[in-house]
Amino acid sequence: MQFDPPLVPARLISRYKRFLFDAVLEDGTPITGSCPNTGSMRGLTAPGSRIWLSQHDSPTRKFRHMLELVEADGTLVGINTGMPNRLAEEAIRTGMIESLSGYDTLKREQRYGANSRIDILLLDQARPSAYIEVKNVHFTRTAKLAEFPDSVTARGAKHLDELGDMVETGFRAAMLYVIQRDDCDVLRICEELDPIYGAAFRRARARGVEAFAIACRITPQGISPSRPIPIDEGDAAV
Repeated sequence: MQFDPPLVPARLISRYKRFLFDAVLEDGTPITGSCPNTGSMRGLTAPGSRIWLSQHDSPTRKFRHMLELVEADGTLVGINTGMPNRLAEEAIRTGMIESLSGYDTLKREQRYGANSRIDILLLDQARPSAYIEVKNVHFTRTAKLAEFPDSVTARGAKHLDELGDMVETGFRAAMLYVIQRDDCDVLRICEELDPIYGAAFRRARARGVEAFAIACRITPQGISPSRPIPIDEGDAAV
């Protein structure tokens, strides 16, 4: 996926109220913009960080600039939580995740479970439908190791239980973790920060829910899925 129009470089002053940030453009102009990520963004909000912004001229938008990329740990990190579903779809359609390839139809945002929506639904007359829940990942504390979640996510644990229900109904179900950075070779479930999610992940895997992770190649020009990476599940694997 290419950024069009091109992103604008800036320096971060602060990110606050979850959905706002202040920055200084390269010409010295101070701006306030929107942050398309309401999570903790742990490790990605250091004042002075190099950032890249998209620009939007719609009269209905309160802020013209939106945060897209942050430079951290010597690499670029995508923070826009609207991107992972698009990246997941690209990875599936190009066959990057072999066991999810070859389905006749891919649909997005379909209703299922207890008043939920599945991110991606794969349909094929020759095999069971596959329900795919996509999660955005950008947290790392150890070189080469991505971790999810970076804060408590009760919603995430609920989704894992609903995926398990789908498996027991006779469908396929999977978690797909999209790591919006390319400096990690393994994903680990971070039970330390959310033990309830960790328990839900182990429970889902025991019920037959599949799990995949992909890293992404990121430049100021665009983001694309680059490669599948393994998940260190400890004793969670089935």
